[in-house]
Amino acid sequence: MISLLELHKVGLLGRDGPRLMDVSLRLHAGETVALLGPSGAGKSSLLGLANGSISPSSGQVLWQGKPLAKRSKAERRRIGTLWQDLYLVEELTVQQNVNCGALGRRSLMWALANLLFNVDPVACRRCLQQAGLPEELISRPVSALSGGQRQRVALARLFRQQPELVLADEPLSSLDPSLVDELLNTLLRQSPSNPADTLPSSTVICLHRPDLIHRFDRVIGLKQGQVVLDAPAADVSQDQLHGLYERHSLPPAPGSAQ
Repeated sequence: MISLLELHKVGLLGRDGPRLMDVSLRLHAGETVALLGPSGAGKSSLLGLANGSISPSSGQVLWQGKPLAKRSKAERRRIGTLWQDLYLVEELTVQQNVNCGALGRRSLMWALANLLFNVDPVACRRCLQQAGLPEELISRPVSALSGGQRQRVALARLFRQQPELVLADEPLSSLDPSLVDELLNTLLRQSPSNPADTLPSSTVICLHRPDLIHRFDRVIGLKQGQVVLDAPAADVSQDQLHGLYERHSLPPAPGSAQ
């Protein structure tokens, strides 16, 4: 398998001590990975290291065999991130927000035109379709959208970026349960209405939903800043999941008895 991202003995120090310790991982093209662990385990920090927004205190992060820190901004944009906060611009329309995903490949004049005119509507509509949003929302201000619609605008913006690897930080946490399957289908390229070859080939999703790991190829578990589980999803047992969340409550599946 082709290696996309590699972490070699990576450590990260925070104000209160180590946030990650001696983490070594290799992510391959075409993989879908569920990243699990209790709150404070270091999941968001790991995503920050993986996209280059955080520099490791020790060790090395490689993108396609070369140090990520030495890659150009254009090369780093081949790694796309869907943060929990979304970072949408409330005053702009859906189309303008989606087009922000293309800023790294465009000129300053194009960026200014995006604020003033109807720029690249065909490309935006394609990304909205991939994210499962109706195209009639394209001119609506983001501030007028529901939470689920806003999540999908952020996803459409990510598709506009055209990354090879998607990192998603708790993308399901604020969604109505009826929307979870739809968004997960899109992120994992399992939507019957979306050709898989039009979407990023590899995905790492930070989850608080162990009941969903059967949808993934691989599970990586973090605990107290260390990788304590790395296995094919089909091989992960309930005992391993309970061990991962020891001293924490294992997050229940929605609708289960508590």
